[in-house]
Amino acid sequence: MTHDHPETSLALSARLAALQQQISTIIKGKPAQIKDCIACLIAGGHLLIEDLPGVGKTTLAHALSISLGLKFSRLQFTADLMPSDLLGVSVYERHLDSGAGFVFHAGPVFAQVLLADEINRAGPKTQSALLEAMEENQVSIDGVSHALPQPFFVIATQNPSEQLGTYPLPESQLDRFLMCISLGYPDELAERELLSGQDSREALRALRPLMNPAELLAAQQAVRAIHAAPALLDYLQALIKATRSGQWFAEGLSPRAGLGVLRAARALALLNGRDFVSPDDVQAILPQTIAHRLRPRPGSGRGPREQVRAMIEAIPLP
Repeated sequence: MTHDHPETSLALSARLAALQQQISTIIKGKPAQIKDCIACLIAGGHLLIEDLPGVGKTTLAHALSISLGLKFSRLQFTADLMPSDLLGVSVYERHLDSGAGFVFHAGPVFAQVLLADEINRAGPKTQSALLEAMEENQVSIDGVSHALPQPFFVIATQNPSEQLGTYPLPESQLDRFLMCISLGYPDELAERELLSGQDSREALRALRPLMNPAELLAAQQAVRAIHAAPALLDYLQALIKATRSGQWFAEGLSPRAGLGVLRAARALALLNGRDFVSPDDVQAILPQTIAHRLRPRPGSGRGPREQVRAMIEAIPLP
């Protein structure tokens, strides 16, 4: 199967469209957020959802893992959660036939989709244990490395930081998340459907896998093959440079963040059924991929997302 053949990318786009459609039957009225979520996954990144409790974050993570045939686990982060609760432990065990020794008991991180719920309620040690796993695709316990399953995708949720008992994620850790989205309240029509429809747990039980892990890995390969023209890269560079100019933000984007934007834009192009990145893809994905990494310049009077949008308006298109 060649990835540059138009039919294969079209067939893949059709499968991904069916995936979006299926998840939309569970998470009502949020097509843009579902698309972002799938783009993040096929770009090989991790997702942060910043939102109030009860708007469907857990349901979204569940629907995604079922639809892709991925092994799912959920861990509620709390102030007393230890790194070993996440990673697992080596326990000394005695067996009659084989003598005694340490046996590793894997923690919830050994899943393909890990929902890290309310990540900002856990202390910094546990947060950094998770971020190391995200970065390295492996964990080290008692000096032994254990590879994580592939694909490995973290969906972390955090409550708004003004809520009590939260440890805000430091900038270096926010940088590990390719995208940050917020679901927000449903619109009236979607809310009415929720109120009169079936329970979301029942709806999840009715879902069937539309893709498997191998097909997801193939989609991630296809994303890397999406073409980005030199003029497009010039435009992206102009945007990155603008974040560093001091005009819009206190500090600019890191090179890693710039690469992340390009990966996310390629993923969005694939979801839109194209084999090349357009400036529209970059503009559409930019707020979700960079706003959580940036702080507006003091006195700007805008939030990070509004500031990103204002910056997009000010930078001429190629």
